[in-house]
Amino acid sequence: MPSAFITGVTGQDGSYLAEALALQGWELHALTRPVEIEGEQLLPAGVEAHYGDLRDPESIGTALRDARPDAVFNLAGISSVARSWVDPVETSLVTGTAVAAILDAAWRWQEESGSPVSVVQASSAEIFGLPTYIPQSESTRIAPVSPYGAAKAYGHLLVGAYRARGLHASAAVLYNHESPRRSPAFVTRKITSTVARIARGQAHELVLGDLTAKRDWGWAPDYVDAMLRIARHHTADDFVVATGESHSVQDFVDAAFRAAGIDGTGLVRSDPTFIRPVETPELVGDSSKILAELGWAPTVRFDGVVAAMVEYDLSLLAGA
Repeated sequence: MPSAFITGVTGQDGSYLAEALALQGWELHALTRPVEIEGEQLLPAGVEAHYGDLRDPESIGTALRDARPDAVFNLAGISSVARSWVDPVETSLVTGTAVAAILDAAWRWQEESGSPVSVVQASSAEIFGLPTYIPQSESTRIAPVSPYGAAKAYGHLLVGAYRARGLHASAAVLYNHESPRRSPAFVTRKITSTVARIARGQAHELVLGDLTAKRDWGWAPDYVDAMLRIARHHTADDFVVATGESHSVQDFVDAAFRAAGIDGTGLVRSDPTFIRPVETPELVGDSSKILAELGWAPTVRFDGVVAAMVEYDLSLLAGA
């Protein structure tokens, strides 16, 4: 039975990944801080917890060695660009430096066990910052413009360094991807949950930042499928994972109101306090490489993603 070691298993992607691996018969292990599992913590079923902290390289090494993995998926870290501006040092540690600890631990376990270890790093489109052309591909210049993007860029480049050393290390350059499991702290879930409350008469206004910012939004389970394909691929490499479609925040808002069956005219307001210090205007990915080499393509398009999230938030209100 193959064994996987996952960081960030309680997050959106981690939960979908654990479910997919469990269905395929994998033994599952996860890096978990003790405080996260006090009482009844929502670890996916069948996952064995290994205590550690992304800010503590020694604990990462111990946890990974105890898990004895065939594959490592690093999905953890501070995933909010806005939060990275509030706490850039913490972001650099858990989103950047921790990648070095994970890659080095995987390398040392591979050397000790004599068996190959596959590592997939969840990279981000934010490493491209303010790209000069659209869409972006694996050859796009890395030039981040936020602490989050810079931390992700460091991790991304480390993957290449350890791959050159002989570790089967790959980076999945993930563009924005959503689902009903997205945290309410993210703008997409803020939109769908607020629209649901407006539809039920429990809210009267949706307040956001820059409504013109454009992103490439996909379906989270599709992106987890991409990471699984990357882990199994015979050759370690970097792959852009994206839909290739560009939509603005306003487009997301409009789709959410349509899904809720209400007219959003006059119900949305932009507040400058929610606008990032440096906003990346448009990030759209070219996923032709992963399609050609691994046969991956998105299965759920933009309107379907938004509708699924709105429907979920409406169901939460119905059950309250």
